[in-house]
Amino acid sequence: MSEILVLGAGGKTGRRVTARLRELGVPHRAASRTGAVPFDWNDPRTWDAALDGVRGVYLVRPELQPDDVLRAFTARAVARGAERLVLLSARAGGPELDRPRERIVQHSGAVWTILRPTWYFQNFSEGMFARAVRSGELRLPAGTGHEAFVDAEDVAQAAVAALTEDGHHERVYELSGPQPLSFAEAATVISEVSGRVVLYRPITADAYVSELIATGESVPFARLQARLLTWVSQDEGAHISDGVERALGRPPRTFTAYAKQATSEGAWR
Repeated sequence: MSEILVLGAGGKTGRRVTARLRELGVPHRAASRTGAVPFDWNDPRTWDAALDGVRGVYLVRPELQPDDVLRAFTARAVARGAERLVLLSARAGGPELDRPRERIVQHSGAVWTILRPTWYFQNFSEGMFARAVRSGELRLPAGTGHEAFVDAEDVAQAAVAALTEDGHHERVYELSGPQPLSFAEAATVISEVSGRVVLYRPITADAYVSELIATGESVPFARLQARLLTWVSQDEGAHISDGVERALGRPPRTFTAYAKQATSEGAWR
């Protein structure tokens, strides 16, 4: 039986996609640079083995990767028999973000689905904000802006539905949670649920870039994150989308429900 290839299998959505496929008994392979199935976007020699016998691909591409690499990979995937591509894109952050890569997938010759999530809940517990939450202070250039944060579990389930079910072909799903939250409000929810004090401190973009670089992040990455957070300050991602309901037939999970689960799992100990 043909398999589904999951790229970025060690990431927030990738590992949840593989877990869901495993639960459903769907043949799949989890690919990453250091995993059992070696895959490196920068090394085309790893592509063919990862694609051998694959009928569908969950595409997670690094933010700073050139679009030509995605174009070459999707062409290789389709030529080797992949019939279905599901791309993890992004909803907010300006009209130009991710749209070129979406067009590459849409014009690949395969059946396609595009997922455009907002910022993940899990950024607070296993991502870029987790250390700050544990320290008790979120220092970000997001001002008083709001974001309709979404659960990575909802995103992963939408991806699995698109990879395994009919009815999702040529669909663009904009995925958000059920309500917009400011970082101050998110910190308050985490504080109330976890019992630990978490405060939000707005800072300038330049200060944030300097702080990220001081922790070892690259200058391009730091500037990208500052730009994305500045868009949050402008309420670019504050609106609610219906993509979770369209893809899964149910409402998205709330931030409070996520925070309770994260607390019970010891995310902020």
